[in-house]
Amino acid sequence: MSKERIRDQKVGNENHIFLVEDDLSFGAVLKSYLEINEYKVTWVDDGKLAVDKFVNGNYQICILDVMLPNVDGFTIGTEIRKIDKNIPMVFLTAKTLKEDILKGYNVGADDYITKPFDTEVLLCKIEAIIKRQSAQPANDEVIFTIGTYFFDSKLRYILRERVKQKLSPKESDLLKLLCQNKNELLQRDIALRKIWGEDGYFTARSMDVFITKLRKYLAADSNIEIKNIHGSGFLLEEKNMHPKI
Repeated sequence: MSKERIRDQKVGNENHIFLVEDDLSFGAVLKSYLEINEYKVTWVDDGKLAVDKFVNGNYQICILDVMLPNVDGFTIGTEIRKIDKNIPMVFLTAKTLKEDILKGYNVGADDYITKPFDTEVLLCKIEAIIKRQSAQPANDEVIFTIGTYFFDSKLRYILRERVKQKLSPKESDLLKLLCQNKNELLQRDIALRKIWGEDGYFTARSMDVFITKLRKYLAADSNIEIKNIHGSGFLLEEKNMHPKI
């Protein structure tokens, strides 16, 4: 079986695990064990494929091997944290040095498990993390205020002084990402992978067109500006706070 291949097995459970593990034998056993326990598992066996696969999925927890070919687990974890600040993350590794363990937690790990380990212990840890995560209030806002504008990302429109502007799905998704990162840098590559599914020349040009459209829609409020941060991404800047509509 090719090391380039990604396995995606769907089972009837809402708890979807993102597993990155390059050892084919161990990965197959772990995936099967988790599926027997009614988890849905997407397994990637090559680190260079992991981030793109993560962007296009909907996961409740990440289990990442550290020692991977091409791209290591810590680097993958760092990139995933840029995309989703809240998703739980567990590192699996044979590394037991204190500095490696601290590095894992600094990346944002919820747990760090050294090999070999008991799969039942891993299962209990996964269940505890997901249960704790589900008990926390959802952080997926759909309503935003942008200066004097009201933005409904679910119904896809912006409103100002009773004038409504409908948005296309991609316009709405892009504006939502900008709002979630208001006054902070939205990295270009993250936005492209999150909305378009790839970071390429033509998708980048397409996103520039959408940014131009959003600037036009928000032009009536001089305190709102979408800045192009050269070589990095975009910044939705709200210069002064206004009362909500």
